[in-house]
Amino acid sequence: MRTYTGEKPYSCDVCGYSCSAKSTLVKHMRTHTGEKPYSCQVCEYSCALKSNLVRHMKIHSGEKSHTCEVCGYSCSEKSTLVIHMRTHTGETPHSCIVCGYSCSAQSTLVRHMRSHTGEKPYSCQVCEYSCSQKSNLESHIKTHTGEKPHSCDVCQYSCSTKSTLVTHMRTHNGKKPHSCDVCGYSCSEKLTLVHHIRTHTREMPYSCQVCEYSCSQKLNLVSHMKTHSDEKPHSCEVCGYSCSAKSTLVNHMRTHTGEKPYSCQVCEYSCSLKSNLVSHMKTHSGEKPYSCQVCEYSCSQKSKLVCHMKTHTGEKPHSCDVCGYSCLAQSTLVRHMRTHTGEKPHSCEFCEYSCSHKSALVEHMRRHTGEKPYACQVCKYSSTSKSDLVRHVRTHTGEKPHTCQVCQYSCSEKSNLVQHMRTHTGVNIRT
Repeated sequence: MRTYTGEKPYSCDVCGYSCSAKSTLVKHMRTHTGEKPYSCQVCEYSCALKSNLVRHMKIHSGEKSHTCEVCGYSCSEKSTLVIHMRTHTGETPHSCIVCGYSCSAQSTLVRHMRSHTGEKPYSCQVCEYSCSQKSNLESHIKTHTGEKPHSCDVCQYSCSTKSTLVTHMRTHNGKKPHSCDVCGYSCSEKLTLVHHIRTHTREMPYSCQVCEYSCSQKLNLVSHMKTHSDEKPHSCEVCGYSCSAKSTLVNHMRTHTGEKPYSCQVCEYSCSLKSNLVSHMKTHSGEKPYSCQVCEYSCSQKSKLVCHMKTHTGEKPHSCDVCGYSCLAQSTLVRHMRTHTGEKPHSCEFCEYSCSHKSALVEHMRRHTGEKPYACQVCKYSSTSKSDLVRHVRTHTGEKPHTCQVCQYSCSEKSNLVQHMRTHTGVNIRT
């Protein structure tokens, strides 16, 4: 037997590693050659060290000779029990030198370090997918094989991973273990909570490499990228409309069915898109999170702020091909075009009235319902339209915003000014 003197006469020609025994060097060289001479006779497992094969065989024999005295947990290897005991002691001896993260097992630290290095050593042999953890690769492979070994005992749902099944089961038991510290929102999936938190932080970590688009969810970026590739695999069987995302097609189909599955709990408002309901709810809460950096304007929707900012820049990107009219928003141009086409797509279900603007129909319907939501704060006057209320309030304030350009006449209503201008015959003045 060799007496240990600290001498390391055997060296690796590849990396310079040195050791005291030739057999140790032989084992080390397998880390470079990838050689795995020890194979399991039961499954396809193979390894570089005989000791690893011995431990592996206990998986098949079911031998678990090491038991935890605290909770009764048992395992086949002493090293596994040592790591398990740290769940009781709270010991985390392995620390990350980059961010300070600490954990109980060396293997966990190795996986964590890949979040810094970006290393993805596990690759799919079928497609280009690669990942940092072997378990993720095993789950991914099932997307090719179609294997779904985990089934729900309540319904017919099945999936490829146990963790996915655990999450699914919460739809039956109602458990929502993940809670938001800001607003108290709770959900069944940790990833859903991560996405929710971004509604508070406004974080948008996923950015398009082609344009300035950014979003909070990777799935949204995947859908967005199809707008650049012109890929539109989802088609409507009614009108031939096609789009890049299945969810967009589902929303589109509601234009044919008239379905409005999202309803307001405060009033009778309902809509076909969840995003529209979210925006609508802000009319009740008064929340206006989007503010102009130039003036004091604030609003409930980001799209409205984008349009508002153009009032400062003077930008009017949408133009009419017939008369040259230009405006800030595409929706405004669509409504304007109806003055040329005479189209009146909004019809009253009680009488023969039809109009080109939905807002005009909403106002008209109040004549049938008798609803007068706009009330004066000074007297008992109320009206069906906001514009009527604005004109009425001038009877209290004495405001006369419409002024004649020829004489000193002014009035509260534009129609009165038009009539007054006729007294100045032969004068061509734009009102």
